[in-house]
Amino acid sequence: MLDQIVHCPAMLVSAPASGQGKTTATAALARWHRQQGRRVRVFKTGPDFLDPMMLAQASGQAVYQLDLWMGGEAHCRELLWQAAQESDLILVEGVMGLFDGMSSSADLAMKLGLPVMAVIDGSAMAQTFGAIAYGLGHYRPGLQLAGVLANRVGSDTHAQMLKDSLPEGMKWFGALPRDEAMGMPSRHLGLVQAAEVADLDARLDRAAQALGRLNPDMPQAVAFERMALPDAQRVPGRLLDGVKVAVARDEAFAFLYHANVDTLQAMGAELCFFSPLHEQALPEADALYLPGGYPELHLQALAANEPMRQAISAHHAQGKPLVAECGGMLALLDGLTDHEGQRMPLWGILPGEAAMQKRLVNLGMHGADLPQGAVRGHTFHHARMSSPLTPALQTTAQRFNGQPEAIYQEGRLHASFLHMYFPSNPLAVAGLFGPAR
Repeated sequence: MLDQIVHCPAMLVSAPASGQGKTTATAALARWHRQQGRRVRVFKTGPDFLDPMMLAQASGQAVYQLDLWMGGEAHCRELLWQAAQESDLILVEGVMGLFDGMSSSADLAMKLGLPVMAVIDGSAMAQTFGAIAYGLGHYRPGLQLAGVLANRVGSDTHAQMLKDSLPEGMKWFGALPRDEAMGMPSRHLGLVQAAEVADLDARLDRAAQALGRLNPDMPQAVAFERMALPDAQRVPGRLLDGVKVAVARDEAFAFLYHANVDTLQAMGAELCFFSPLHEQALPEADALYLPGGYPELHLQALAANEPMRQAISAHHAQGKPLVAECGGMLALLDGLTDHEGQRMPLWGILPGEAAMQKRLVNLGMHGADLPQGAVRGHTFHHARMSSPLTPALQTTAQRFNGQPEAIYQEGRLHASFLHMYFPSNPLAVAGLFGPAR
């Protein structure tokens, strides 16, 4: 019988802002401790697909998301409690700045009792480093700031200057040097996908080696306790028994939560993965799931794969469930124009056109009251879309002045820019993928 309370060393890695080096530091910690023979589990705060790919490569384990709004406190506690059963160390990478956004990294750390290590880019800083560290540690009473790690430091002298600026009693975790060879390349939606970085392991090893010279301590042990899930989040039995779900997964369609896969399988679905880029036929399946990704980077290959277009069109024509999110929805359109202004015809299943924009079009947490039930998720995209179809409904944005997203439901087709988080309502998800009722 599993214990209700499990103790495991754990720490949340945060920063004053985005771009400070949280992912590099977290990945370096995960890789170094893994090299010492420890079992490391890493989580990512908030709705993110790209950072977890890097962190999974570093730790050797699947990375799940923790979000107090999208998944809820009980779900976050369950994931951490399960990880603590089988891990020597748990690391949680924060999102944006420590106190930024709804369901911030600080909110998560305080709710779950996680100590925080702050990563601060010291490259253009001297004594102000200490002021920022002091502010992070004292801005919100009750936050456990375990200490700070300086990143992109120019020299040993520079590192000593930063260390000397810290308030008395604040722990110094050390300094990582300014070194492009251990940084993570990025593009318009964030980091480049891990599979596309040919020297990723070398970068991770270099970062781990730099961190290892600091001889990092193990974080303090944290008590992880289960919490009963709300009724809406409990898996409602094996409602998808016998349902085969084909899931697109390749360079163009890779934005897939592990928790979504787990939810489908927990309800009895049999999953098979396929590549719309490289394969010419769909697997035999009752339902089709097209997650988000980068179709705009693979327009010619997608447009040239006529057999795949015909197969997906036939699947839809037969009235089978088809769930498409963000990039998956863009591939269903008549055409998509990339950042360079090149338009290519795509699958023509969902009437409409889209064009990539230079700036972000929409982002943030969104909820949707679907006919199948209320779900939660997020949106983050650079595409602007138009369609002659009337949306079945719209999402509700959670951020101030947030813009809703259209949801198209035609027959068994469900398409939107919304990336749904399936554990937010498994019953509603079963209604999208399962047999018509």
